[in-house]
Amino acid sequence: MTYKIIAKLNENHILELVELYKNEFWTKNRTYQQVVKMLNASNIIIGLVDDSEQLIGFTRVLTDFVYRATIYDVIIKPNYRKMGLGNKLLDAVINHPQLSAVENVALYCLPEMIPFYERWGFTTNMGQIQLMYRGKPIT
Repeated sequence: MTYKIIAKLNENHILELVELYKNEFWTKNRTYQQVVKMLNASNIIIGLVDDSEQLIGFTRVLTDFVYRATIYDVIIKPNYRKMGLGNKLLDAVINHPQLSAVENVALYCLPEMIPFYERWGFTTNMGQIQLMYRGKPIT
């Protein structure tokens, strides 16, 4: 399987990303306009494209480039899963030159994904630190 890593999405890639999001419970309601706004506010974008330039994988990072970085939206197109492309995305993030000096990198994942992310040194053992979360108020 050949692929290429890209750092910017073109219009077709954005449309393909919106379609990728529709396949996942955690992103199925994202709209094109929201995704464009999200991409513009993301510090690092990593996409995987196949030989025909179709988007087959994506992740993004929000960071201050010193102390904290958070990885979001690690996603692989369904018919390209189980080919090691998730590994390629994580390798690209962990080895990204702009993140090399960042003290702490975080991500959110489902319990069944913990073993996957542990391979890059992620841990659920946070000692006394607790995640606090505030969702959008229901109106």
